[in-house]
Amino acid sequence: MIIMPDADMDQAADALVGAGYGAAGERCMAISVAVPVGEETADRLIEKLIPRIEALKVGPYTAGNDVDFGPVVTAAAKANIQRLVESGVAQGAELVVDGRDFSLQGYENGFFVGAHLFDRVTPDMDIYKTEIFGPVLSTVRAASYEEAIGLAMDHEYGNGTAIFTRDGDAARDFANRINIGMVGINVPIPVPLAYHTFGGWKKSGFGDLNQHGPDAFRFYTRTKTVTARWPSGIKEGAAFNFKAME
Repeated sequence: MIIMPDADMDQAADALVGAGYGAAGERCMAISVAVPVGEETADRLIEKLIPRIEALKVGPYTAGNDVDFGPVVTAAAKANIQRLVESGVAQGAELVVDGRDFSLQGYENGFFVGAHLFDRVTPDMDIYKTEIFGPVLSTVRAASYEEAIGLAMDHEYGNGTAIFTRDGDAARDFANRINIGMVGINVPIPVPLAYHTFGGWKKSGFGDLNQHGPDAFRFYTRTKTVTARWPSGIKEGAAFNFKAME
């Protein structure tokens, strides 16, 4: 998700927390990378994110509304998230919210993972290149809009992306140029309504059709083309051209 300097920073921070940590980050459209444009934008964003993330409540889903997200799906998933977090630290990313010591009383053997926030992540790091599928958000600082959009354009996957801005020109340019299947403008998770298609581009797509919408009809149907003409009678003789409909 790209955050432009003119974006409503509170709105962007709330969107990132919900999209990055909801469902413990275990959904295909979770946001795992935030790209603020400019150092000042990045500093403002991190300042907004830290207290929101530190206030997240982790617990069993049986606790209802008292919990923001629950455990990850398996012990193997938890171990993989922890491994990638350690790789981020080892490769030089700044772990500004550290959830590695999180433990839930009474559920010490559960698959609970604390929330993490990385800053100053670079595209060569494992936490950027690998889908973590957990409550981990990485921040990649971009010096310009062109650098920010290039990160998404050059990535091998292309399922979904978003931009937060008040500028219609930037939003229009982003939507027109980006080679991603689903695009959000001030919408963090750009999953469309069912009568539009759902699906990604590049390695996030498979086959020549997406799901839902018109593509779903094409998937479940076969095209039949019938070319017919009812002549007025045999008196006209042979026809040597395609006649328009009469």
